[in-house]
Amino acid sequence: MESSSSHPEGSPEIVFFDLETTVPSRAGQRFWVLEFGAIIVCPQKLVELDCYSTLIRPKDLSVVALKSGRCDGITRGAVSNAPVFEEVADKIFTILNGRVWAGHNIQRFDCVRIKEAFTEIGRPAPVPVGMIDSLGVLTERFGRRAGNMKMATLAAYFGLGQQKHRSLDDVRMNLEVMKHCATVLFLESSLPSVLNAKWRNPSTIVTRSRSNGKLPCREENSRKSPPTTLGYHRAVPYTRGSLGKV
Repeated sequence: MESSSSHPEGSPEIVFFDLETTVPSRAGQRFWVLEFGAIIVCPQKLVELDCYSTLIRPKDLSVVALKSGRCDGITRGAVSNAPVFEEVADKIFTILNGRVWAGHNIQRFDCVRIKEAFTEIGRPAPVPVGMIDSLGVLTERFGRRAGNMKMATLAAYFGLGQQKHRSLDDVRMNLEVMKHCATVLFLESSLPSVLNAKWRNPSTIVTRSRSNGKLPCREENSRKSPPTTLGYHRAVPYTRGSLGKV
């Protein structure tokens, strides 16, 4: 487990975070958080200042598969000796509360799961001062050139390797994807008549159902269309097709 120190009041830091969860197999079942990972980033330099990750043991271990269906997946054995959410809630609250939250599709999934987890233990959930959901931002500004806009597809597009579907690895990949997208957009805005001007300023937000190329590790998850607003609001839970982040 990697640790993070407390952040000073009023700091402008951004926290990229990600959850790995169980996936309900039938109606009425709930999501259980299995892993939390976060990196704290300086927005002026986009450098990682600190990090934290922990596996989390659900109260009902039977909901976790004995063998994961994906590379580096979380198994029942991996979380059997991990702390329950209540034991790491203080740490997670300190990391998230009062910072800008960033991540891929966090509005529709991760934010909802965080709120549910804190509600279950009878504690108020952390609150962000701002929100950057890279799924919506990149789909709107980068366009469909990278395919279905899943994190694995974006990483493959930029040659950043295979998504591991582990929280800390995925948030670091998320930051690198955003850096690459921002660089391409900056270059295109500098030479719009030369560098693929057709991709700039897409008029609509579009996602595609197929990714560009087949990755070695089977993609099991599904994501809804990106949110159209970037502010923090109560999201509506939906079914996610597997462990890990898209």
